[in-house]
Amino acid sequence: MDEIQQTVSPPPIVAETRPALTRPLFVYDGDCGFCRAWVTRWQSLTGDSLEFVPYQEAAASYPDLAESFKHAVHLIEPDGEVSAGAKAVFKSLRQVPDRGWMYWAYRRVPGFAPVSEAVYRAVSANRPSLAWSMKVLWGKGSQRSTYYLSRWLFLRLMAVIYFIAFGSLWLQWPGLIGSKGILPAADFVSAIERYLGPERYWRLPTMLWWGSSDAVLNGLCVAGMALSVGLFFGLASRLLLFALWAIYLSLVNIGQDFLSFQWDALLLEAGFLTIFYAPGTLVPSPRSAKEPSPAFRWLLWWLLARLMFLSGATKLTYGDPTWHDLSALRHHYETQPLPTWLGWYAHQLPAWFQATSVVIMYGIEIFLPFLIFLPRHCRQFAAAGTILLMLLIGATGNYTFFNLLTIALCITLLDDVLLEKFVLRRLLKMFPVPGPPQQRALWPRLLLAPLVIVILAASTIEAWDEVWGLKRSRREESGWISSGLSYLRPFRSINGYGLFRVMTTSRPEIIIEGSDDAVTWKAYEFKWKPGDVYRRPAFVEPHQPRLDWQMWFAALSAPHRPAWFDRFILRLMQGQPEVLALLANNPFPDHPPRYFRAELYDYHFTTAAQRAENGAWWRREQTGTYLPVVSNRAAKD
Repeated sequence: MDEIQQTVSPPPIVAETRPALTRPLFVYDGDCGFCRAWVTRWQSLTGDSLEFVPYQEAAASYPDLAESFKHAVHLIEPDGEVSAGAKAVFKSLRQVPDRGWMYWAYRRVPGFAPVSEAVYRAVSANRPSLAWSMKVLWGKGSQRSTYYLSRWLFLRLMAVIYFIAFGSLWLQWPGLIGSKGILPAADFVSAIERYLGPERYWRLPTMLWWGSSDAVLNGLCVAGMALSVGLFFGLASRLLLFALWAIYLSLVNIGQDFLSFQWDALLLEAGFLTIFYAPGTLVPSPRSAKEPSPAFRWLLWWLLARLMFLSGATKLTYGDPTWHDLSALRHHYETQPLPTWLGWYAHQLPAWFQATSVVIMYGIEIFLPFLIFLPRHCRQFAAAGTILLMLLIGATGNYTFFNLLTIALCITLLDDVLLEKFVLRRLLKMFPVPGPPQQRALWPRLLLAPLVIVILAASTIEAWDEVWGLKRSRREESGWISSGLSYLRPFRSINGYGLFRVMTTSRPEIIIEGSDDAVTWKAYEFKWKPGDVYRRPAFVEPHQPRLDWQMWFAALSAPHRPAWFDRFILRLMQGQPEVLALLANNPFPDHPPRYFRAELYDYHFTTAAQRAENGAWWRREQTGTYLPVVSNRAAKD
């Protein structure tokens, strides 16, 4: 650095012969591919505030600096001041939003300047190899990433997902949580009100404290679908996103067992972050929209990274042997809640292929999340791997809108440089021409900074607890941490994740039957869960048949029965149309049967030979009784 400083200190007489400048001049090595790539990136950051010239052209105008130009980049100010090396880089970026701290630190922070110059010299000495690395990490285009188109696509996907979530629930709420459903929301709200008193407003935030009738439930679902349409067309995005989040939170918090799935929590968390990532305009105006918030874009990336990493890491830390010996997928396709017919074919694949698939899955879930926070090509690779996994999961099993929501989060990893290659030119004209970063107002950042810090801290604690805290009580948390999290958890917008951390190795199924004489029994068939062994597993995603899903959990809990199951049987005894509508058939259309029972069967996919022989997709064996014979007289009690 001393050599550079001595080289760039021009004699006063020569300095007077330098050309007059109207703006700072940045001089670099035009023959160096690494330098040209970085200058392209800096030009996209600084716009017209700097002039960039290769030293091969500038040497004639600055003969006193010609030799120094060969060793480092230089910044020449209009007043004649010359900087070189890391100082020149930082100083050239001092007016760029969110980059000015580097020059401040160079001048003010002890040790920052010498370390920066040492790093600069190391980089300068290895430019050829670093140029190759840049192509790998950033690609041929080294301009800065913008996310106008990326955000536009992400918001449309979020609108579609919200519409699916509300629409799917709208088809089912009367039989699930309606007044004549299995777990009436009104009864739950009344019980919580008596139990919690005034604390209920923050312990269980929901709009249904001011009314929980069927009309309110129907209105919330319809409003959610209507607001989703408005969001799709870009109307008041932030306001609509807040309303959608608040409505869905209200339904989840009173939905009890039927809205307790991880994708419900994932939608709430993603939806909350999207409120601040969306543009603040009231009418659609992509051309004039401000750049998406970097802080909340990073939080969306952090959400995706946690979701994927925790899904993989918890499989290893929980101690399930099938994940450790790579045999999990030999069971998964037939034991997952609602397999598809493609899942039957996947189950027939050889053991070595299933083991290899587990290894690949670990790579995608555990290692790819770290690429999310690296340069452009790494993020694209992480997005591609994750999307591929989601498509494979969706092809072999029905997981409602979970796969689509995860793919939507992957879209936030893709910048406009990539996406513009795949969209119509007419669409591109809607968005601003990429330019230097926009200066953001200070007061919104100051207001949102505490929220960002809280989300980051709380989500990190939740992630740590998912990976390492599964075998210990949450009571080990320090008092203030536990107290703080207790205020956040009712809003279900900062969560831990970990799908299928324990692989089920058998498939018990509950078959509910009715009879008029306790001799001849007829089965109640569900729309999507396995029952009739000759019925082909079907695709139902992104719709989620929530009762079918809960029947899978209920079978795993045998011999214990969840409370909702007895309520379900009671509704069948009463012949409630709202509940019967959730089923594929009613074997007693004229009157409810006198007797009910529920038998347990062990289900397995048939082999290719067995299916060729009799056409069955499943084979089953009765293993016990889940609910002994009961009379429908119990309905009167």
